[in-house]
Amino acid sequence: MMRDRRSALARGLERAIEALVYVCGFSAILFNLAIFAFIASEGLGFLVTHFVDMWTSIDWSPTVEPHPVFGIGALVVGTVWVVGLSLAVSVPIGILAAIYLAEFASPSVREVAKVVIELLAAIPSVVWGFIGVMLVNPLLQWMGAPVGLNGLNGALLLGLMTLPLLVSLGEDALRNVPDSYRQAALAMGATRWEMVRYVLVPAARRGLLVAVLLGVGRCVGETMAVLMATGHSVRIPIHPYDPIRTLTATIAAELGEAVRGGEHYQALFALGLLLFGITFAVNLIADVTLRGEKVGGA
Repeated sequence: MMRDRRSALARGLERAIEALVYVCGFSAILFNLAIFAFIASEGLGFLVTHFVDMWTSIDWSPTVEPHPVFGIGALVVGTVWVVGLSLAVSVPIGILAAIYLAEFASPSVREVAKVVIELLAAIPSVVWGFIGVMLVNPLLQWMGAPVGLNGLNGALLLGLMTLPLLVSLGEDALRNVPDSYRQAALAMGATRWEMVRYVLVPAARRGLLVAVLLGVGRCVGETMAVLMATGHSVRIPIHPYDPIRTLTATIAAELGEAVRGGEHYQALFALGLLLFGITFAVNLIADVTLRGEKVGGA
């Protein structure tokens, strides 16, 4: 009798845990849908009615009277520009650091290096902005930049901010490759670097791709560092030293001054909706790519 009661209690507890897991899983979906609905309720109408004007102009002058201009061309280009530059900095360094930690570093060095790298993720965004203003700014001016607050400044900061993500996920992907791959390559006479280049990295490409795509999402969504370090200038950049303005920085700088319900307010929510769409597209591309890899590897 006692055993039956314990068995029934265990089954009841297991069902309660399963129900909690389902609730948590569906709540994450509901939260995302709620966020999208909130942003869309404020910005979708403006985005639909001003879609052509927003995409055919590079002039963002939402407070000019009597005809404000809401062109987002320069903002989109500035966002893509700083994200591209930051990935050019962070991806090679992050992947090489992950390879070193996974294959060449001793256990003691690996533990210390991982702690130091992960500490970068604990630095607040606004502190990175201060570093860009106080340290990177004069350094770039010393290197010949007419203005130290520019796209390259923001890209360097974003590159450092995404390094912990790239290194951590990249190392996990490399260490998850079966040891039999390494042993087979070395048994065939490959050097350690040849094994890494021709066997290890291709075998871990899905995990490395995920790391890079998450780095893209991290860069696109960053606000304070790029607001403080990029110069906040609405222009099409043609040189890394050119000041730029991003979508996120525009929202952060102007939302507090926009009249609730006005055109400017709705335009900023339209930018938020656009950022939401970019994030969704990045995740969709990652999912489709990973599914393609699985099919190709099957």
